[in-house]
Amino acid sequence: MPTPRKSTKARLIEAALDLFAERGVTETTTKAVAERAQVNEVTLFRNFGNKYRLLLAVIQDSAVFARLVHTLVEQASARDNLADFLQEYAQESLRTLKKAPDLVRSIVGEAGNYPGENRAALGKGLSEANRYVADYLDKAIAKEGLVSNLTSEQIVNLLNFFLVGYFIVESSVEGYTLWDEEDDFLESLVTLFLQGSFPSSDLSSDGTGTGNIKVKTEKVEDLPASLVRSLFLQSKKLGKQEYALVYVLFAGGLSLEEVLQLEISHSVVEPPQHILHINTDTGRQVPLNQWVMGFRYGSKSNNPLIQWLKMRKDDNPAVFINDASDTITDAELQTMWEEISFDLLTPQGEKPTINQARQTWCVEMLMRGMELEDLSILSGMTTKQLEKYAQRARNKAALEAAVRLDQKKV
Repeated sequence: MPTPRKSTKARLIEAALDLFAERGVTETTTKAVAERAQVNEVTLFRNFGNKYRLLLAVIQDSAVFARLVHTLVEQASARDNLADFLQEYAQESLRTLKKAPDLVRSIVGEAGNYPGENRAALGKGLSEANRYVADYLDKAIAKEGLVSNLTSEQIVNLLNFFLVGYFIVESSVEGYTLWDEEDDFLESLVTLFLQGSFPSSDLSSDGTGTGNIKVKTEKVEDLPASLVRSLFLQSKKLGKQEYALVYVLFAGGLSLEEVLQLEISHSVVEPPQHILHINTDTGRQVPLNQWVMGFRYGSKSNNPLIQWLKMRKDDNPAVFINDASDTITDAELQTMWEEISFDLLTPQGEKPTINQARQTWCVEMLMRGMELEDLSILSGMTTKQLEKYAQRARNKAALEAAVRLDQKKV
């Protein structure tokens, strides 16, 4: 069955959202939107009247807020307690804001110029989003038996105001020192909210109830070589796209967000290596390793990713696509991973996650002798963020050294 073509209005709204995110509202012209949607400008005016009516339609598209907030809460709700939930939610919110800095700055800085109905729609959308997060926060507070001086909606609203304010200053101002690292800001922010919102409660992120509020950093849980090998073998049986996904994750150390944004043009074979260009603020490059944890997966000119791209017959520029040949979504990619990792468990008896692939890559690079500063360039993470991976690599190296000693004849 052919894929149903999107309506003209839907294409215009989608094109407008993309361009508003890329350029901001002021710099986006109706002509550019029409060209992106592959219609003439008269059709845009016939459907929406002007740019601000088009912006109103974008804001009123409930799916935009729903998808965004559902993803944020879904990722954060996997955390064990309130402290970790707030930390994860704040971290993911900043990552989301960074995806469309021009759009955020336009909405914050230019909203006063919008018609009243646009501002009202924006307020409604934000309120609904905050209420969704607050509903989950209510459950987390009740589960831990906490008592707060603030309502959940007040906590979420204040938290979001802090996050947007930090993002605007950090992305718009030069030479103004805030925190040394974003992680330092997030830890300070969550500690402030926990102490200010629950002053009479004993809170700790490790569940000890000691009264000392410490935000737990993400634990390094790299995967063993045998499990990684199983993931490669199972993905190969499922299909070339699944095999390519596992290869990109473990050979290039890409995050879930980077995988979703990866396009065919970002894959470049240059002697002596296959390079991926990652579209982030740093614009970094990552080589795809031919060897992954003791096994070789093709070469720079013939590997699982190249094999997948060669068999493609569609025109979609994205590397990973769904059955309708549309760019794969976060949820669809997670479903693909669940199929790949079906019936596989980590040594802790848990299902392996996509994030653990990136962690495994970082640890393996350090185990193979890469310097922390060089890994920082390739991964896009700071050396401070990588310190926990370096410690994990040292622990593994010490264990391997002990095993080798035990194998020697006395």
